Amino acid sequence: MDFREGMEHKYRELLENYIKDQSEQALYAGQKFSRKTIEHKISPEEIVSLHKSLLVEMHPELPKDVIDSFDLLLEVMMGYGLTYRENESLRSKQAELRSEMEIAANVQQTLLGTTIPEVDGLDIGAISVPARHMNGDYYHFVQDENNCISVAIADVIGKGIPAALCMSMIKYAMESIPENRLGPGSILENLNRIVEQNVDPSMFITMFYGLYNPETNILSYASAGHEPGFYYNAAEKSYAELKAKGLLLGIEKKTKYMNYEKQVSPGDMVILLSDGVTECRTDEGFIERETLVGYIDKYIHLSAQEIVNKVFKDLEKLQNFQLRDDFTLIILKRKV
Repeated sequence: MDFREGMEHKYRELLENYIKDQSEQALYAGQKFSRKTIEHKISPEEIVSLHKSLLVEMHPELPKDVIDSFDLLLEVMMGYGLTYRENESLRSKQAELRSEMEIAANVQQTLLGTTIPEVDGLDIGAISVPARHMNGDYYHFVQDENNCISVAIADVIGKGIPAALCMSMIKYAMESIPENRLGPGSILENLNRIVEQNVDPSMFITMFYGLYNPETNILSYASAGHEPGFYYNAAEKSYAELKAKGLLLGIEKKTKYMNYEKQVSPGDMVILLSDGVTECRTDEGFIERETLVGYIDKYIHLSAQEIVNKVFKDLEKLQNFQLRDDFTLIILKRKV
């Protein structure tokens, strides 16, 4: 006999026991019974209907208005039961969606994964943390046969799965470009044409692209409307914006991007970031860039990876551990 077939007998027993002594034990037995009804998908209105029929059978002398009141309770429970089942269906769908998003996020990490290169004389640290499941930020390293280091950091104006798919396209577009034979400006021009042709007109991408030559210790770079980074001058113990002009990717097909150069001396640092770092929001508003510099300067004696990790932890704490935007921070630190 399954639960539904024996439900009437069991509920009669519960009802008789409770009417007899109104004990806590009888109430607890009713709670256990209710859990069973949920497991077997028994609706609330079925329980109310059963309760009414058993009560009429056990106590036919009950006033008619008391018996009739169960009709109202039955209607209320029918509405409640329908809402409850809809809610359970939504919860089930949300659980499925969360599972799919977690799988998609893992796939994204695999597709967009990059290895921080090792090169004599240069210390590199990088961290990228999505505000949600999917990351709208992207960073990319390539080390060529001459040990030159290409570094890119990009941010899709948008979030979620469309931004993640857009970043996947950017990665594979970058891998198709012969980086060691083109300057940063030319690489952005190639990427811009690809984005303009293949990305929805409502989506735009900012990007910084740099090429560091360990032989000359010169950083060549170009920017497509990306958040300005910082340059730390070790001799002067000062920070300055790493300024560069350029239109966002995907706006105008024939856009040209200017190349810039920076000589990197021993102890100097190149600090690249997404706007999720500078737009860290507290109760008082966005933090000032000087505040960010202060956090970096606090850990300047550490390795590049330790610096980015600790700055992230500090800024995460500042936001009560609730990131409002994707967070990406990269440091290139020339060893002394």
